[in-house]
Amino acid sequence: MKPTDYVQIDNLKFKVLLSEEQIQKRVRELGEQISRDFEGAVPIMVGVLNGGVLFLADLIRSLSIDCEMDFIKISSYGNQRVSSGEITMIKDFSADLHGRHVIVIEDIVDSGLSVQYLQRRIRNMKPASLKIVSLLVKKEAFKADVKIDYLGFEIENKFVIGYGLDYKQLKRNVNAIYQLVE
Repeated sequence: MKPTDYVQIDNLKFKVLLSEEQIQKRVRELGEQISRDFEGAVPIMVGVLNGGVLFLADLIRSLSIDCEMDFIKISSYGNQRVSSGEITMIKDFSADLHGRHVIVIEDIVDSGLSVQYLQRRIRNMKPASLKIVSLLVKKEAFKADVKIDYLGFEIENKFVIGYGLDYKQLKRNVNAIYQLVE
């Protein structure tokens, strides 16, 4: 879906926050950094479904190293605009992460509770290393002490959609990121 200045869902209006060009430039930079950091290794990139799929796809295409992929699906939002704080496991890891270099790919980190949950689960599997990549971070919304190793953009604590992010499963397919107009 081609980006426009504004999109609407129900009676909610969203304006462009990050253009497709800004996003793609930053994704390439992150890919270059990860490739340097993991040169000689074959990390396993774990995409957090559903929102992280577009970011994961673009990120792994920007890598100059080999990698593997796996997916996990958790939920803390449902159809709401604010995280409930409760993490529900919907799809668990398929790969054995023991002794592997694991890189978790998140679309957005706001409260940090989902990342904290994933870090605990993965660390229990005894990986060789664990890194977190997030396209977007809302640091002012953090409720957990988490470290984001590779950060795309720090944004305000406002609701966003596009480039994998949704509201009621809509607008994931737009190439820009839009912020709710209040």
